[in-house]
Amino acid sequence: MISNKDSRYLKAFGKNIRKIRQASNMSQEALSSRMETSPSQVGRIERGEINPTVSTLKVLAEALGVEVKDLFNFDYS
Repeated sequence: MISNKDSRYLKAFGKNIRKIRQASNMSQEALSSRMETSPSQVGRIERGEINPTVSTLKVLAEALGVEVKDLFNFDYS
């Protein structure tokens, strides 16, 4: 079960993923294609509804053309 604190962090993380994706002028569909997953999976990550695995984070970073550490470069307080 995801706690409220974890939920807020996942939402902030997802917002950062959306920001990176949009800065690359990439749709959710294009990103999901690069990740070999469904667009709904990308949407769930961006909305902070799921906690992606380390393997998913690696694939996500590669698909976005960034390093995994860049996925976590956001403000959270």
